[in-house]
Amino acid sequence: MSGFAALLLTVAGLCLFETISSIDNAIINAEVLGTMGERARRWFLLWGLLFAVFVVRGVLPWLIVWATTPVLGPVGALTATFSDDPAVSAAIEDSAPVLLIGGGTFLIFLFLHWLFLEPKHFGLRGEHYFAGKGVWFYAAVSIVLATIVWFALGMRPLMAFGAVMGSTAFFIVQGFRMNADAKEQQLKTRHLSDISKIFYLEVIDATFSIDGVLGAFAFTLSVPLIILGNGLGAVVVRELTIRNIEEIRKYVYLKNGAMYSILCLGMIMLLDSFGVHIPSWLSPVITFAVVGYFLWKSFRFSRYMGQRRSA
Repeated sequence: MSGFAALLLTVAGLCLFETISSIDNAIINAEVLGTMGERARRWFLLWGLLFAVFVVRGVLPWLIVWATTPVLGPVGALTATFSDDPAVSAAIEDSAPVLLIGGGTFLIFLFLHWLFLEPKHFGLRGEHYFAGKGVWFYAAVSIVLATIVWFALGMRPLMAFGAVMGSTAFFIVQGFRMNADAKEQQLKTRHLSDISKIFYLEVIDATFSIDGVLGAFAFTLSVPLIILGNGLGAVVVRELTIRNIEEIRKYVYLKNGAMYSILCLGMIMLLDSFGVHIPSWLSPVITFAVVGYFLWKSFRFSRYMGQRRSA
């Protein structure tokens, strides 16, 4: 595959992953925006979009690369993947396992939380069984973390620290989301100002963006490509927000597609961190295949329900 074709595939995969992992975000945005005044809605859809693309999805991946490879400095962290300097390449290669194992741990935990604890439309056999065993979620993630750390210690202690940081990031983000869920209930029972609702939507957007940013490192370590792909995905999410969100609700298995994509990307990041060679095209191809399958499954379900209602 040529370099340009590989770049296009990577950006397309990033855009799709960001979009599909933010479907819930788009639905929440649409519900809250429907209770706001016209001026506040316009402000959020313009300035909120700029904040989502350039601040959250732009600054966060840059900060992650800079934090894991401080020797590059702020400018080097942004341009590292386009540098021909062997020292820069060596620095990225040395720090990549720590970043990848942390992101992979975060994504695996995210999938397990969905599998055990979150309400869902059951799309595959076995999902119903795990949904009835929610009490085992914490045991499952503890065993997963212990296993990852054990093998990481055998390779490099700093990788074990990266896995623990991925676990820590998951529970911090999950805490913010639980608080946001409580805030959403307040929005339904109390009259809050449009400013309060805008702040709420920005917090929700920031927490959802972390999934997309960390998952993006399964596609590439290039910060500019991540910003481009995730930024395009954020624009698509905003378009879904202001258009017919009820049409999106009909595709009931899209969340399943997002979560199984997250599982696959998390596994790819973990394998890559332990030195398993992963072709650059694999992450976008798997994302398109998984999302495509659940989109097809959703379309069939929607058509079936439409036929039942018309019968």
